[in-house]
Amino acid sequence: MNGMTEYSEQTFERIKHLDENGVEFWYARELQAALEYAQWRRFAESIDRAKEACKASGFRVEDHFADVGKMVDLGSGSKREIADVKLTRYACYLVVMNGDPRKEVIALGQTYFAVKTREREGFEKLTEDQKRLAIRGELTEHNKSLAEAARNAGVTTPQDYAVFQNKGYQGLYGGLGAKQIHERKGLKKSQNILDHMGSTELAANLFRATQTDEKLRREKIRGKSAANKTHFEVGEKVRETIRELGGTMPEDLPTPEKSVKQIEKETKKVK
Repeated sequence: MNGMTEYSEQTFERIKHLDENGVEFWYARELQAALEYAQWRRFAESIDRAKEACKASGFRVEDHFADVGKMVDLGSGSKREIADVKLTRYACYLVVMNGDPRKEVIALGQTYFAVKTREREGFEKLTEDQKRLAIRGELTEHNKSLAEAARNAGVTTPQDYAVFQNKGYQGLYGGLGAKQIHERKGLKKSQNILDHMGSTELAANLFRATQTDEKLRREKIRGKSAANKTHFEVGEKVRETIRELGGTMPEDLPTPEKSVKQIEKETKKVK
């Protein structure tokens, strides 16, 4: 695993650039090659999904994705301009989170940019409410992808999907399902438990969702039972990681007074 981590560090650090103000950025074309995408069209789809996730997270897309032209050598001294995009570290993070989960290098990129984004893009300087908005926005997008992966695996009806989602919660929350978590938080039936989580709890659930999505697709898992088992095991693994790091178990984290919906309304009023 250390070798893989070293590989990802070198891969993504090597193509990093600094602008005139010393701010880091990456070119999408170079990131495309690093992530082993043969076609720009396919990679551009990941960029489009990343832009949607950026918008859903409450950030200005233009602050993280800047369209630029780039001259390429065609040989014989001729050149032509091709479309490219300057990406911030946060934009790269969103791109790899929306990339093809079957690629091993995507998983490496997810780990690298997830850690570095939190360290260097000022995530820790955000208020708790801003963090919750950002992570909840990412979860909304990734739950769509997870639902598609589950459907491909054979989880087809709403009831099937409810069971599938419950298995993920049970793995992450030490056996507690959605109903029990709902009760512990003192929520009404109409309230979504994800809207009543702090940033740390939301981050644990985001990791559960993205890693389950990846595993279902990468291993081509088929059948409801196998999909449910996978979701439970991934949730359990995330819980185990939290324990190893000395973190608080998700069910023991405090429930915020404000819901994400309330924060969204307040944010829109300010704007």
